[in-house]
Amino acid sequence: MRKNAMRTLLAAVACFICATAFAQTDNALMAAASKKKPEFLRDLVTLVNIDSGTDDAKGLGQVETFLAQRLKELGAKVEIVTAPPAAGKMVLGTLQGKGTKNIMLMIHYDTVFGVGEAAKRPFRIEANKAFGPGVADAKGGALIVLYAIDLARERGIDGYKTLTVLFNPDEEKSSLGSRAMISKLSADQDYVLVYEPPEADRVTVSTNGIAYVYLNVKGLASHAGSAPEKGRNAAIEMSNQIMQLKDLGDPIKGTTVSWTSIQAGDRVNIIPDKASAIADMRMSDLSEIARVQADADRIVQKKFIPETEVSVKVENRRPPFSKNPDSDHLATVADQIYRELGKSIAPVGMRYGTDAGFAYNPKSGKPVVLDGMGIVGDRIHSSDEWADLDSVAPRLYLTTRLLQTLTKPDSE
Repeated sequence: MRKNAMRTLLAAVACFICATAFAQTDNALMAAASKKKPEFLRDLVTLVNIDSGTDDAKGLGQVETFLAQRLKELGAKVEIVTAPPAAGKMVLGTLQGKGTKNIMLMIHYDTVFGVGEAAKRPFRIEANKAFGPGVADAKGGALIVLYAIDLARERGIDGYKTLTVLFNPDEEKSSLGSRAMISKLSADQDYVLVYEPPEADRVTVSTNGIAYVYLNVKGLASHAGSAPEKGRNAAIEMSNQIMQLKDLGDPIKGTTVSWTSIQAGDRVNIIPDKASAIADMRMSDLSEIARVQADADRIVQKKFIPETEVSVKVENRRPPFSKNPDSDHLATVADQIYRELGKSIAPVGMRYGTDAGFAYNPKSGKPVVLDGMGIVGDRIHSSDEWADLDSVAPRLYLTTRLLQTLTKPDSE
């Protein structure tokens, strides 16, 4: 479908919905979504209490088995796909429908936490909040996918041509093993919904891209006590370079370059001959990678310690999910659905990066991507990460109604 035609279709869908169904809540659907909450919570306990850090092959394998089995129970054809260099595997499920639209629901199931974290702080509930490693990012999101498909199946919603589900095991480390599959599958979709956790009643219509800036200094080792002057201190030169490179970002374009990891020396009595540092770069404009590389190459030529060697390299890790009118239109449709529940959804752009960047193709404008579809949560990647349990039923309602709405014959 051409970009303009897709935009027209989304506008038509939004107008059609506003004029008809969105005036009333689908009470039967909301009741069914609410009824699934206890079972949802039992599964959330199971998943959160399994360590599944990106490098934990054992834990990832346990979660993979759980997700694959649930997809099979939902009637999906399931494939387990290796994702080297990832420690885990991709879980790919497909369901065939009776319509013409291809839709993909996707989210990762790895976390940033190490082995033993689940035992240290297992799943717990306080008031309306659930706590535990990965409870929102993104085990809650994975369950929103599974339970929404179950609701759609129960209600006979099968107006899609193909409904694809992708769970990947390596998002927290740039999806090195799954990015090619995400891009390949997304190229054949009309819509891709990504189940990262929003911080409130929001959906995400754009995200930043991610790059790493590697800085290396080679100096000359010497005895720090008897002959420090004979050395070329790589640590001091590294400090000089970081001070020179601290303003590589561009506040107007929203580009940030933050030096976060520094290493130099391993013996207190030796002048260090090597030093290295890594910066986290975020950008909404992919051309910023070339600009930062050129600026850095020029800046590092100025040295404080003579006879040291300095090199810098910018590595693209994840492209941005660029702001675009089609995603904005789809966010409007999502907001109209939420208004059935007496709520509203705000479309936001986020500074972090997600797999939406691999799903969206800015050249073709296809597919239409919407992120932030998961369980509401906050304090992501921290020891007090939480998920809002009151958001479970509304978020299940949202995905199920979107599947119904985007595949209506009226929207052809």
